[in-house]
Amino acid sequence: MRKRILVAVIAVMGLTNLAMAQDAPADNSGKWQFRLRGIVVAPDESADIEAIGGNVDISTSIVPEFDITYFFDDNWSMELILGTTKHDVKAVETAVGEIDLGHVWLLPPTLTGQYHFTGGNLVPYVGAGVNLTLFYGVDEGPTVDDIDYDTAVGFALQGGFDYMLNDKWFLNFDVKKMFLNTTATVDATTALGATVGADVDINPWIFGFGVGIKL
Repeated sequence: MRKRILVAVIAVMGLTNLAMAQDAPADNSGKWQFRLRGIVVAPDESADIEAIGGNVDISTSIVPEFDITYFFDDNWSMELILGTTKHDVKAVETAVGEIDLGHVWLLPPTLTGQYHFTGGNLVPYVGAGVNLTLFYGVDEGPTVDDIDYDTAVGFALQGGFDYMLNDKWFLNFDVKKMFLNTTATVDATTALGATVGADVDINPWIFGFGVGIKL
């Protein structure tokens, strides 16, 4: 996991350095871009659960997302992606059957470096970056006593396109793959007489469609 995070950090730093090294054209240097998307967050989850075995099931979430992009020149930019999602969680296929683990909110600010392929109204782009995911608003559900999720640090890959409607307004389609891992500690003393730890990969796919403006 640390190696993957290091690779993502190096990628973002490399994209930033390359962007700053470019001779920025006068007509697009230093421009800001803002997008509002509706996104589908679909976890590609798996888990290693101590003692009782089994796996994890994390629900898909549909939420709004807001992002801010700064262009160094026509091609290179940095994007900050902001949003929060709520997910229902279950332990499944365990030695004691299915366990309802309630729900949890995720706050995953993500910073990516991007390259945009210019040349027309359709502007494809690719990106890579780092992610910090905070877990809050935990509801442990009806079975266990408490759940604690460790803060997750991971990385993200991104691709998509903007379709320019005019010089300022555009439509956007975006796909991201995030690589997120957390350790969950489940206090199940009442139900199982023990505290159970789990190594959880969330690794969501995120599909978004929205509108943006370039300033």
